[in-house]
Amino acid sequence: MFKVRLYGDPVLRVIAKEIDPESLTDEFIKKMSETMYMDDGVGLAAAQIGISERFFMYDAGEKLNVVINPEILERSSEVELGEEGCLSIPDIFEKISRSLKIKAKYFNRQGHEEIRVLEGYEARVFQHEFDHLNGKLFIDYLSTVKRRLLKPKLDEIKRRSAEILKEMRNLSHKRN
Repeated sequence: MFKVRLYGDPVLRVIAKEIDPESLTDEFIKKMSETMYMDDGVGLAAAQIGISERFFMYDAGEKLNVVINPEILERSSEVELGEEGCLSIPDIFEKISRSLKIKAKYFNRQGHEEIRVLEGYEARVFQHEFDHLNGKLFIDYLSTVKRRLLKPKLDEIKRRSAEILKEMRNLSHKRN
């Protein structure tokens, strides 16, 4: 399993680079999906495990989908308010407005291009994970007032994130 990066980690704010779909091994996908499922996640973007590349996975209740180099081609003007959370921002859940329907293009795990129309919950999950590839978090959609109210919780998550990053740096220095 991987360690999920928390709010405050700079990798979560980086615009990810495209990748070769064939560069993702079965073992890597297995390890990443285990991380997502063990943390009760519905989706997990590469940035959330410290990799600034354009891919994510999600399971909106039917099956695991691996999405590589995605684009959102169309978004419906009809939006829906729904509760969202994020493995990188634990214990914070807020209502976010998202397009009810999207048309997306991406490469699947086998390297085949797919164009799909997604609706409802699956469209919401896709948009949330897609945002991660562009360095955007669901809390960025909140009003200034709402973010101010969440500041103490967000500051605590940032503090934990800084401690984890420091531990990771110390471990890598000890190995060298």
